[in-house]
Order: sequence, then structure tokens, then C-alpha cells
Amino acid sequence: MVFSFFKKQPEKKMGARPAATPRSGDERGSGVADGPPEDKLRHAPAASVGLNRADLPFATPVANRDAQPLDLSEFVFSAMEPNFQPEVELDPIDAEAEEAAMLYANGQDAAVRSRLEHATRLHRSGAGERLWLMLFDLFRVGGQKAPFEALGIEYAQVFEKSPPGWQEAVRAAPVLSKAGSVLFKGDLTGDNEAGFAAVRQALAINRHLRLDLGKVRRLDDAGCERLLAMLQQAHRSRHEIELINRDHVSGLLDRFVVPGQQSDRACWLLKLEFCQLYDQLEVFEELAIQYAVNFEISPPSWEPQRVAATAPCPLVLAADDDLMAEAYVIMGEVKSSRFGDLLAYAAAKDPVLIDCSRVTRMDFLSAGALLNVLTTIKGSGRQIVFRHPNHLVAELFRVVGLRAVAEVVLARN
Repeated sequence: MVFSFFKKQPEKKMGARPAATPRSGDERGSGVADGPPEDKLRHAPAASVGLNRADLPFATPVANRDAQPLDLSEFVFSAMEPNFQPEVELDPIDAEAEEAAMLYANGQDAAVRSRLEHATRLHRSGAGERLWLMLFDLFRVGGQKAPFEALGIEYAQVFEKSPPGWQEAVRAAPVLSKAGSVLFKGDLTGDNEAGFAAVRQALAINRHLRLDLGKVRRLDDAGCERLLAMLQQAHRSRHEIELINRDHVSGLLDRFVVPGQQSDRACWLLKLEFCQLYDQLEVFEELAIQYAVNFEISPPSWEPQRVAATAPCPLVLAADDDLMAEAYVIMGEVKSSRFGDLLAYAAAKDPVLIDCSRVTRMDFLSAGALLNVLTTIKGSGRQIVFRHPNHLVAELFRVVGLRAVAEVVLARN
């Protein structure tokens, strides 16, 4: 019997060699195959050529392939939490102005002076002028004329321009009131009964009245005498008449105030009254000498206490025959005020004018309450304008955020 041990076996056709597939860690660690190599090749998943990330010893772990993929459809890269406020470094001048304003609102005048005097030594140009103006107002409100004038000399040297002028601050108890306004109807003549009657009616219900003389085109001695008597009576009864467009009437008076003519004496006296009320001492003294020579009698004396606290506002009132409230006026030291009547006042006004020219100080609580009221008014679409707060109060308005809802117009130097 012939054994076929060495008989040549029929040749098998070899198929294409499968691509090399890296084994998993479990497969590499096992020393015994679980089945024929052909079965392993037949059931092995297809893989790309190269090393898997898991085969690298320094690689980060491979995420579980069965895990739910991340959904980034709602992710917005530019979004920011609405309540998040990034910290911004405060400007040094803003920081010092804010600190001084808060101390002043709290009644700590000595600390305010110390900080502002130090600030004026550091900031001697540009935006630093704000701090100087705050110090000027601190001296003015406190009646400290000597340091005010000394600061003025230094200010002129540093900023190379005229310093603010000294003006006595209003000293009044805390008051919150509205100013009445009336347009003088017709000409300033003695026979204009309707015009003077409207002024008398306005004075009866307003201790502080703005009288607009902008429509006056003609005047005579009798009319000047009636207006002069009205101004003097208001002073005796502790009322106040602020004359709007006074310069316009003053120009008309110049035609009657002629040296050498002994007529129209009331026109001379009204011109002197205007100089008295609006602190024109030099003009008053020169005119008084001419008056004495012209009429051969003693002229009126200068009375410093009768100088109006503020210069007349250049605002021209609308030509309305009815008595109207032209501005909401805040006066004196304002403490714990809620401004409950401001909403009613603003309901019929646009713009809403708020006169702060006579506010000496306002505390933080009142400033916050004022902001709340004004935010409501602003929501109705009205424009809000603050007129002539001092620089210390204006900085407090900036601190509480009031400038976001209102325009603040500072008084000129």
C-alpha cells in the first residue's frame, strides 16, 4: 500500500489579503484564539489604516462610542448672561468726583473739602476741571468767600481762563415748590389794565413767579411806575418775581433814560431796579449819579440783600394767555423727599423742565426717589431737562444714574 504522505496536495487559490487591523487590548492580552483565523477575519469590523487613538500611550481617553452625541444647536458663542457686569476700572477723576459727591450728600463737608483740595493738586488739566468746579461750589454754598477767591487765582493760572464768579448761595429751609409763570400781555403802558391784572392774579397764588416780558413792544412812564410798584410790593410781602427777557425791556428803557431830560422819572427808577435785582453794581452807581444830577434828588441806595439769587433764565415762554407752570422748582437742602407731585406736574408737560438752580444739597435717598419718578415719566416718552444744579449735586445725579433718563444743563461760569 502506498502512503500518500508526500503526495502533492492540490493548490488552493489565495484570496486577497485583508488589511491589517489593530487588535483591541483584550485581543492582544489573550494567548489562545477563540476560533479559526478565517472566522476572525470574516467577522472583524472594517477599520482605517493606521493606529487608533487608544493605542497611543500619551493620548486622552477615547469617549464611549455608545454615548449620546453632544447637541450644540442651541449654543451661542456670543451670548452673555444678562445680569453679568464685567468689572471696568473706574476713571480716577470719576472715582474722586463720586466719592466727594456722596460725602457731600451725607453732610460731611470737611471730608469733601479735604478730598477735593487734594484732587486739585493732582489734576491740573482737562477733565480734572470738574473737581475744581465742585470745590468752587462747596465754598460758595458754605459762604467761604476768601478760599473761593484764592482758588480762583490758582484756577486762572492753571487753566488760563476766568474762574467762576462769587455769588451768594441761597439759604433757605428745605422747600419743594412749583414756580408759576405768566406772559405779560400787551405793552408796558399805564393803561394796560389786563396785563397788570394777570400779574396780580399770578402773584396771588405763586410766591415765586416768572414774568415773561418778551412780548412788550412799547412802554411809557406810567407803565414803568406800575411795574416798579409791583416789584417793590412783592419784595415787601416776601414774594419773588423773576423777570424773563429783562434785557429786552432794558433796551426799551434806554430811549427814555436820557441825561438832561427831567421827564420819565419812573423809567430811570425801573432801570435802577433792574440793576439792583441782577447785581450790576457798577452800572447802578453810574446811573445813580446821573439820576441825582438830572432830578436833583438823592437816588435809591444799593441794597446787597435784594440781589436776586440767580440771573434770569434766557428761556422764552410760549405765548399763552393762560397762567402756566413753566418749571418744577426744587429749592434748599432736600432731605428724604419723595417728589409725589412731580408725576402730576409732568403729565401735561413735554419737555419736563426741573429747575435746580437753588438746590444747595440733596441726600442720596431723595436722589434715588427722584430717579424712580423720572424713570416712570421717561417711559411715557417725555424729554426731561434739569437746569443749573451745582456741580456737587450734578455729580450725585451721575452717581445714581439719573443722567440716563434726563439731560443735565449746568450753569455757566
